[in-house]
Amino acid sequence: MTGESHRCEVLVVGSGPGGAVTASTLAGAGRDVIALEEGPHLRLDSCAPFSVAEMVQKYRSGGLNPAMGAPKAPLVEGCCVGGGSEINSGLYHRTPPEMLALWRERYQVRHLETGDLLPHFEANESALSVQLNPGAPAPAAVKMKMGADRLGWRSLEVPRWFKYGEGVSPNGLAIGTRQSMTETLIPRALASGCRLLAGVRADRVARENGRWRVMAARDGAPVIIDADAVFLCCGAIQTPALLRRSGITTNVGNTLALHPTVKVVAVFDDELNGDVPDVAAQQVKEFAPDISMGCSISSLPYIALAMTDHPDAKIDVGRAWRGMSIYYAMITGPTGGSVRNVPLSRAPIVRYPLEARHLRSLSKALRELCRLLFAAGATHLYPSISGFPVLRHEDELSRIPAELSRRSTNLMTIHMFSSCPMGEARDRCATDSFGQVHGHRNLFVNDAGLLCTAPGVNPQGSVMAIARRNAMQFLNSL
Repeated sequence: MTGESHRCEVLVVGSGPGGAVTASTLAGAGRDVIALEEGPHLRLDSCAPFSVAEMVQKYRSGGLNPAMGAPKAPLVEGCCVGGGSEINSGLYHRTPPEMLALWRERYQVRHLETGDLLPHFEANESALSVQLNPGAPAPAAVKMKMGADRLGWRSLEVPRWFKYGEGVSPNGLAIGTRQSMTETLIPRALASGCRLLAGVRADRVARENGRWRVMAARDGAPVIIDADAVFLCCGAIQTPALLRRSGITTNVGNTLALHPTVKVVAVFDDELNGDVPDVAAQQVKEFAPDISMGCSISSLPYIALAMTDHPDAKIDVGRAWRGMSIYYAMITGPTGGSVRNVPLSRAPIVRYPLEARHLRSLSKALRELCRLLFAAGATHLYPSISGFPVLRHEDELSRIPAELSRRSTNLMTIHMFSSCPMGEARDRCATDSFGQVHGHRNLFVNDAGLLCTAPGVNPQGSVMAIARRNAMQFLNSL
């Protein structure tokens, strides 16, 4: 079968937030860059957001990727040009200073003060139009803030990478366009001369004749790319899997961290949902960084799916869904997961065991979330625990066990990190402080796998700032 071959100065594998920042930064500086992406190149508006069509088009394996453990935690990964930025809600945080301090101390990451990252945060925020919604808050956000205010808890509206100016919805919320990578940094990279190879899956990377060679495939046909330097930006699952397939295993894929997340369907007497699905941008940080709470997508299909945990519920979701909303509580999970390849399988095995103390933390998170929702006026609460009884009053929160059940609790996560941690602590870090794989010149990791631990906030602001910092360091070293 005839294949294809390419040559470039820098190859960027993966085009999500880390890869898009890397490619646009290097191409903008005049480097000869190829960006490689396993998934298809689709417009942001190729399908409705948060729809079944989006899951089929843009999610890896349709969103069905479990982290094995007890309980299991389904993982959600994007698999398209732009990666996770094409399917998420665009919520944006800078890295908390206490996390940067932890990474500097425990992992010996150099040049990671808040001031070191500030110009990179600011550059990305400008490129992505990071801002608060200028319109009225979403009804689900109003409920969350109401509950937090009544309890005296700290809450905030989270900025998003959105460009507004498209009018307002019937409930007064400003309408805008998510500034995903295909809307922003991918076009910028292409305008600077970057070449994009979509639909090409990287299989292995090897050092040959002083350069790096990536063996890939497009529809079964071989694709070979030779490059002076390679940046792996495939995400916290696929990057360690690629490195391990290539025989590079030291501290790779041994310390995966997640934000394990439990959800609650809340029922209110008033209407919360309209016909255009979106994620309300309110979060509660009273217990941060250990626990964070927020709003989830609450379209009819998502609510119907969430209610499958409660088959005996006497509620007609089709009629009542406009007064229902899904909320979540997540914990800062441990760095105890692993990523391993399986012979004859394209998909790696992901394991993420939770200890009893983490199930206790999740129980606390669930209980406090339910307390908040009752304070906000909820009449019924349905936690994501199979067969768990409906909660109708705060006095019933004692039914939530001190340690959530491994068998019946249904967790999920969209946040994965720490599988290739950065730093100078060679006993625990896969790369140096700027993402270069220890012992492998000009081979870099530049995605969420670098984050040394779970950051406790939506991670893409951190991923993009660190990716830009590392790309700039690479340019300065040439």
